[in-house]
Amino acid sequence: MDFIDCMLAPVDATRLDAYKDFAAKVDAAFIKHGALEVVDCLAEDVPDGEVTSLPKAVALKEGEVVGFAWIRWPSREVRDAAYEKVFSEDPSLNEFPFDGKRMIFGGFTPIVDLMAN
Repeated sequence: MDFIDCMLAPVDATRLDAYKDFAAKVDAAFIKHGALEVVDCLAEDVPDGEVTSLPKAVALKEGEVVGFAWIRWPSREVRDAAYEKVFSEDPSLNEFPFDGKRMIFGGFTPIVDLMAN
């Protein structure tokens, strides 16, 4: 069964090129090790909520934008093995171009998965 990872992180707007370069590099490594799909995004329409919101979730500061990514894996087992390889094969991928302390991430099992033809 497919497994989905997601990640939210605060990205300094002055480091967007570094973030894009990092995303391209790490995403290629995920694909190399079995990911079916990887999508990285930068916030465009992400309102600040009164109680909770994506900006609040990452403690967004002035001059930052929310980065969001998801990865589709064929299974959790493939994902677990891939993470071990990706970050040990290229130690530079352990140096994030964003504040990793405010990153939020997790893995999910899909319960509904629809796609237009």
